[in-house]
This record gives sequence, structure tokens and C-alpha cells, in this order.
Amino acid sequence: MLKKFYFFPQKNLVVSIPLILILGFIIGSQFDILLPQPTIMLATIVMIYATMIGFNIKEVFTLTQKRILGYSALINFIFIPLLAYIIGITFLKNEPIMFAGLALAALLPTSGMTISWTGISKGNLSAAVKLTVIGLIVGSLLTPWYLNAMVGQYVQINVLHTFRMIIMIVFVPMILGHFTFKALLKKYSAEQFKKVIKPNLQPLSIWAMLLIVFASISMRAQMIIDNLYLIALALVILIFFYLINFLVSTIVAIKAFNREDGIALVYGTVLRNLSIAIGLAATAFGAEAALLVTLAFIVQQQGVVIYNKLAQKYWFKEVVQEEPKQSNLA
Repeated sequence: MLKKFYFFPQKNLVVSIPLILILGFIIGSQFDILLPQPTIMLATIVMIYATMIGFNIKEVFTLTQKRILGYSALINFIFIPLLAYIIGITFLKNEPIMFAGLALAALLPTSGMTISWTGISKGNLSAAVKLTVIGLIVGSLLTPWYLNAMVGQYVQINVLHTFRMIIMIVFVPMILGHFTFKALLKKYSAEQFKKVIKPNLQPLSIWAMLLIVFASISMRAQMIIDNLYLIALALVILIFFYLINFLVSTIVAIKAFNREDGIALVYGTVLRNLSIAIGLAATAFGAEAALLVTLAFIVQQQGVVIYNKLAQKYWFKEVVQEEPKQSNLA
């Protein structure tokens, strides 16, 4: 019974995440939920840690995968900001604060979920790690200048704090995962790890992800209720924004990369670092900007679940190698 419960979220992602979103909203609207930041950080570390066990740590530091890094840079720092700017000046001229929220969502690429979803989809995990690290560093440096150009205001980004977050959500789980893998290999063979241990670790990443989703929604439920008149506009804009991102990234991934690299490219460009964006939006611009980023979190989470299911069925099918037939001649 407990085993079925443990594996349920992983096997039923399309159901699990909406249930957590609804539950978080209901509880957050009735009670004052305020989870401490270390709790969310710990959940993020656990989410990445589970996917990092068995990962070859040396691959992160090799000077390879320049092609995927180049394509992701073009999408993350040219195409997506330009798309957000066009949407903003077209639909949000009368809501400049919400425009700022959209800009923040667009300017901060990749998050822990980039690595998690790439791992879930059996994509190129080392590329996903590189995209996450480089995306956060470059994004944090470019965001103040892009914001100034897009919305006419300057926002000072704490680059040192961003570096600390990168260390905590990427490098710490990576190192812990490396040593855990080494310890497990003393007891189990590599084949046993791959077939028995690793599949039992994946749900841990999903449960941590669900905790992050619950915390993000429940702590902002009252803000959503207080701004109902803006929700319809924001949701339409965000759905359009993510649809275009998914479409463009998928076309590039299919045309230019193999399955594993293509998966990493999509999740390394479409998924945005909304946890940082929400904090910046609330402190620099106010409630309306934070509301749009909060709604972006809902659209992003639900969108990636639906996308992953469709991608695995149609354009990112996992290739199953057939066993060679035995010859009748002995």
C-alpha cells in the first residue's frame, strides 16, 4: 500500500500536480501559510539530489556540448525576451507592473526543474546541468539591463545571492549524489543500481517537486483571490507565451539535435526560474507583478506535465532496442 502511494505521483503526474495546485490554493486561502525559505530550499535540493545519484560528475566540466549551449543562449537571451517584449507592448500597455512581471519571468532561464524534468524524460542530464548553471549566471547578469530596456526601469540583481543559489541547488546535490552513488556501488553492482535502485529514487524527486508547488501556491493564494480581475488577462497572455516557447524550442530540438539533447534544450529554455522571479517581482515592483509570476508558475507546471506526456508519445519517443533474434543454425 505504501509503495503504491510512493509511486503514485510519478505514474500520475497529470493528476498529481493539479491536485496539489488545488489543495495548495484551498489551504492557502483559508489559513496563513508561511513556510520558511530553508524548507523550500531543502525540497529543491532533494528534488535535484534524487536525479543526481548515478550522474557522472566529470561530464559537467568537460568542454563539450557547445552547440546546445549556443542554441539555448539564442533562445533564452534573444528570442524569449523579444517575445515577452512584443506581448507586453501589445497587451499590457495599461498594466506596466504586470508587464514587469512578464519580463522577469522571461529573463531568468532554467531552474532545478530543468534538471529534474530532463532526468524524468531520460534526456541529456549533463547538458541540463550546464544549461541551468550557465543560464542562471548569464540571466542574472543580463536581467537588470533587459528590464531597463523592456519596461524602462532598472532593477539591481544580487549576483552573489544568485551564485549562492546555484551552489545550493546544483552543486551541493551533485556532490551528494556522486558520493551516494559511490557508496551504493560498494553494495550493489552497476546493473543492480540501474534496474532496481535508480527507479526507486525517481519518485523522491517528484514528491519534492510537489512540495515546492504546494508551497508556492498556498503562500500566494490570498494574493490571487484579491486580484481576480487581472487573472483572466494574465492567464491568456501566459498560455500564449508558453505555447510559443514550447513550439519554437521543440522545432529547434527536433531539427538540430538528437532525442537526449533535444529534451535538455526544451526544458533548458522553456522552463523559467520563477522562484527568483517571484522574489524580485514582489520586492521591486509589487503585488501585480508577483501575481503574474505566480500564475506563470501554475501555467508552467501544468504545461510541462502535459508537454512531457505528449512529447514522450510523439516526438521524443524513447527508442527500445530489440534483442537480436537467435539463429536457428546451431
